[in-house]
Amino acid sequence: MTDGERRLWSELREFRHHFDIHVRRQVPIGPYIADFAVHSKKLVIEIDGEFHQVPERMSRDEKRDRWLRSQGYHVIRISTGDLEQAFDGCVEEIMRALGLMDEENLAKTD
Repeated sequence: MTDGERRLWSELREFRHHFDIHVRRQVPIGPYIADFAVHSKKLVIEIDGEFHQVPERMSRDEKRDRWLRSQGYHVIRISTGDLEQAFDGCVEEIMRALGLMDEENLAKTD
């Protein structure tokens, strides 16, 4: 787990306390292991390093995302670079996907 992933995991664990949303780490879903998942909201959060930009890996990721979508999950992919450079923005993206933040609320916090 990278430093960014550890930081994100620390933040996501707090969602249970603040929002009553249970986030799981390294969770099996069918034939796959999701980096993070919120089963109650059918959300999968994947953290992608550089090797996810290799064409073969991109193809496997798309197949995996298709399968997860067929099971009703929404998949968010966040790069490790984004975690390092725009951590708060990544957390906001997750919060929007969970319905915890909308564009109107986001504008009020800016």
